Amino acid sequence: MYFEAIFILHEGNAMPLVRIDIKKHQDPTHAKRVGQLVYAAMHSAIGVPENDNFQILAEHDEQHFIFDPQYLGIPRTDQLVVIQITLSEGRTVEQKKLLYKTIAESLNAELAVRLEDVFINLVEVKKENWSFGNGIAQYAL
Repeated sequence: MYFEAIFILHEGNAMPLVRIDIKKHQDPTHAKRVGQLVYAAMHSAIGVPENDNFQILAEHDEQHFIFDPQYLGIPRTDQLVVIQITLSEGRTVEQKKLLYKTIAESLNAELAVRLEDVFINLVEVKKENWSFGNGIAQYAL
């Protein structure tokens, strides 16, 4: 599973765009359910506003889902969830750790995704690196 979540700070809150790429799953609702849990975790851990939920979901065959099953001594399975979150600068290390923990524990509790199969990467950028439309950098100062 591959996730990419993009966050932008807006008056202190994160505004997400989540991209969810997963290995083809037998349950056609699986990707949507994963997205719902990731959104709920972002809402509770880093303050994503209610109804601020935009997601792109895609499934891939095993030829297009490649990962090391033992990197850093962490055993991974075909149910791997890779989550990449791009967000505006400003979160504390504590907030980031809470987000990682909340996402992993939610996926484990609700969808039986092993904690070892949740891989999360945050990419922080400046606010001026976003355009929400009309060719304008709405948050550039």
